[in-house]
Amino acid sequence: MNRAVRLASEPVPESAQSQVSVHRDHASGYHFVAAAPHAVPDLWHEYISGALRAYQRFGVESALEYERVCSGETTALFHAALDASGVVVGGLRAQGPYRRADESHALREWKTPEDTDRIRRMIEARIPAGVVEAKAAWVSEELPHRRELTLALAQMGAMFMDLLDVRFMMATAADNVLELWKTCGGVVDNRVPATPYPDARYRTRLMWWDRQHSHVQDFVFTGGVPVPPRGEDSG
Repeated sequence: MNRAVRLASEPVPESAQSQVSVHRDHASGYHFVAAAPHAVPDLWHEYISGALRAYQRFGVESALEYERVCSGETTALFHAALDASGVVVGGLRAQGPYRRADESHALREWKTPEDTDRIRRMIEARIPAGVVEAKAAWVSEELPHRRELTLALAQMGAMFMDLLDVRFMMATAADNVLELWKTCGGVVDNRVPATPYPDARYRTRLMWWDRQHSHVQDFVFTGGVPVPPRGEDSG
């Protein structure tokens, strides 16, 4: 039996946060498992370990904050992409729904008080309607149909808003992947300037998704997702 299907059929504690769902993307041929880390701990550790290797490859592992997030306690849900052998080849996770703006990692990525205050106010204004943050996206190198997998992973990210029943999602992304995020409903917030995070090679921007915006509904199944930037080509 396919590993993804087996995981979905295994008994878990009866709670919404323990549910495991599986989706097969026909364009790429990969399966996606969506779950809370505690519901599928082995899969979670494969995903977050793969994220660490991916970020280390580009020298940006500090952005992952592995020691802080590896337990899964700060992650509400994650998506893991599995190949036909059941190996995790990509994924991303969601933090939230936030109760306080200071829970957002974005406030540590911008350094000037003016920018951080502006971001804090934006998050606080959205908290009553629900806001989550997408983090730690990665896709393995040299995979068959990697482009299709990357696009499919974004659709899963956009689905965080539905799965967690919130109106808003936020993410920070280097400028070489902004167009991919835009195709699944992400909008760059031009009120916030780019920041050189995690280092001077990158120009990271703040993006928002609005679940009530028709563009999100139109493109939720045909999106794009940022992966760790590629060396000196990003910036």
